[in-house]
Amino acid sequence: NKALIEIPPKFQDLKPVYPGRADTSSSWRGAQGLADDVRSYGQWMRDEAERRIGHLYPTAKLTDGSEATVIAWIWARTITCPNPACGVEMPLVRSWWLGKKKGKEAYVVPRVVPDTIHPSGKRVQYNIENDPKAGPTGEDDGTVGRNGAICIACGTGVDLVYVRDEAKAGRMGSVLIAVVAEGTRTRHYIEPTDHQTGAAGIPAPARIPDGNLPDQALGFRVQAYGMLAFTDLFTNRQLTALTTFSDLVTEARELVLGDALVAGLPKGPRLSAEGTGAEAYADAVATYLAICVSRAIDRHSSICSWDSSTKQEHVRGVFARQAIPMAWDFAEGNPFCTSSGNFSDSVAWVAQVLAILPASRGGQVRLAPASAQDYSRMLSTDPPYYDNIGYSDLSDFFYVWLRRSLQPIHPGLFSTLLVPKAEELVANPFRHGGKDAAKKHFESGFRSVFAKARETAPKDYPATVYYAFKQSDDDADGSASSGWETLLDGMIRSGWSITATWPMRSELGNRMRSQGSNALASSIVLALRPRPEHAPTTDRRGFLTTLRRELPPALRELQQGLIAPVDLPQAVIGPGMAVYSRYSQVIEPDGSAMSVRAALARINEILDEVLSEQEGDFDAATRFAIAWYRQQGYSPGLFGDANSLANARNTAVATLERAGILTSRGGKVQLLVPDALPVWYDVTADEFTSVWEVTHHAMRLLESGGAGPTQALLREAAARTQNPVDAENVKELAFLLFSIAEKNGWTKDALRFNTLATSWADIRDAAPPRPSTTQDALDFDGEDL
Repeated sequence: NKALIEIPPKFQDLKPVYPGRADTSSSWRGAQGLADDVRSYGQWMRDEAERRIGHLYPTAKLTDGSEATVIAWIWARTITCPNPACGVEMPLVRSWWLGKKKGKEAYVVPRVVPDTIHPSGKRVQYNIENDPKAGPTGEDDGTVGRNGAICIACGTGVDLVYVRDEAKAGRMGSVLIAVVAEGTRTRHYIEPTDHQTGAAGIPAPARIPDGNLPDQALGFRVQAYGMLAFTDLFTNRQLTALTTFSDLVTEARELVLGDALVAGLPKGPRLSAEGTGAEAYADAVATYLAICVSRAIDRHSSICSWDSSTKQEHVRGVFARQAIPMAWDFAEGNPFCTSSGNFSDSVAWVAQVLAILPASRGGQVRLAPASAQDYSRMLSTDPPYYDNIGYSDLSDFFYVWLRRSLQPIHPGLFSTLLVPKAEELVANPFRHGGKDAAKKHFESGFRSVFAKARETAPKDYPATVYYAFKQSDDDADGSASSGWETLLDGMIRSGWSITATWPMRSELGNRMRSQGSNALASSIVLALRPRPEHAPTTDRRGFLTTLRRELPPALRELQQGLIAPVDLPQAVIGPGMAVYSRYSQVIEPDGSAMSVRAALARINEILDEVLSEQEGDFDAATRFAIAWYRQQGYSPGLFGDANSLANARNTAVATLERAGILTSRGGKVQLLVPDALPVWYDVTADEFTSVWEVTHHAMRLLESGGAGPTQALLREAAARTQNPVDAENVKELAFLLFSIAEKNGWTKDALRFNTLATSWADIRDAAPPRPSTTQDALDFDGEDL
């Protein structure tokens, strides 16, 4: 935060001091000069580090005899097989696959071969093969999972308890199973050699950071495998590289200081003393360089894994999730390559952000308890997510390295060996003596913060609170979550009224949590205002009546605002809680006060009611298809059941089959998935078209042709002279079908409906394709057809 907010304005419009760079541009605005120096001195650090330790990262020899830079070394952890008749060094591997790109598949094949040196008389040899049909599948892919491991040599099943005991006793090793080298738009996978293995066999360097892992913490799994210090999360070669880069931050600072003095900057006081001269500038550049090293740490740990699932395989960072899990086979990256994890990329990211910062007005960043702040200007906060993330424990992973580089520059920030934790507002059962005590700590602290803010809140501006935590708990009261319940309860009991919520797109689509799941794509912004002191009370009936009156128009507004279906249950909490929190109390029939959890459950129930009521807006064919989908999904069902359902909606199965919605064969009726729909479909020539049909053709076109063809379809459907289809009804149906699919656990379907709704802005703004109609396309491509 200091690097983003405080430091750039101190050196606004300053030219870079790196020799020869000041005259490369006629205009250095904002923090562009500072960013250029970070880039230049970062490159010096990279080159100097390679000069000192580059020999530890040897090139690989390809099959044609040429040399190639190594991207990563793939290692597997090992233990001795407990079978007395075996005793081989058995690898613990999650997956043998290295690359799954079509035509360039690669995987490791382990083979047991004789070995006179090893006490067992045998060892595992690792070869690379490329035949996709012979690649590992199912239980053959890897040797370790949640239920234990299996010996590749004798087939003995090994309990994870034994694995943990071996690791804690210091008897877990590692073996190189593959080497990945750079190629021209490809990866070369090479079998391990003694030379490559030997290059990594170095002792740990001196002056590695101090700091032990917590005995137990949210998101930590590695302690069970003998990893007790933060430095245990790195190989000796990684420790050598990181200490080298860390030392170079200090050396680079001295170079910056000298060059800044030559450039004419007065020496002045240090950055920590509010200086703006050469000393302070050197501190500033060193701060950003240390952040570059900090970024690199995420890709240079033995917790990093190899991602074989993408088009361009790469080293996956430690924090694919907010946790430090155990990595059985891990990828050791090369900081001097041009692929993932290289140091130059870390520098480029930091410099790129710095170059576009406004750097016009200074702000002040302070580290202090939230309950002790003055909120008379404005409150905007992204609070802790209850027990979801152990922020301070996870922060230590980076802190111990930042402290090594920056303690002399920011002595106040790095005065402690590890991150302070006692006052952290997280429901951590390991720190507070159990789940109940942790809940009490969080709730009391949360109420204290918002009660303090309530006392000094300005009248002209709402407070804004960001939250990205999906409702997922189901109980007798319905669907809610401890996180949402605690958050809302703390604010409402502190005298606040939630007046609105809105999603803010904030999460990357490629993050691990979101892939193949309906994870939130947004942070939800809650707007709060102080509740009047003499707010009225109401009973349960009054609360539900008001909800049913106010929720439908609010829901329609959210849908028109291009909210994603996956975010709708979270965003609708705003207008729902706006009703609940405007009252001092909502009284249940037994005289007790309605809890936040019960209110959330009622809001979710009415959301379902409103979505279901929207079915009445659709044509008969669509209403049938919705009901059949709710019952069967895209799976076949009995003709008799389908016919009864169709008759009740004033239609017939035969009519629906002619309309291209379903198939009816052998007494079975099945809805057509988008992939099964004809590509030659012409919505203008269709005798009768339904919202269901247009929605499914829209999904097909969006996936195969993008936003342009989809927009053309929707325009043509809306322009029909008979039974035109309003595009808003298509989007409305996508929301409804998403809700049905998610409730039934049909993830693939839910993702498709969610994608259609979230692509609405792209579809609306797309340039119409040429030719714009199916007939024109047929005429244009007639010869080919």
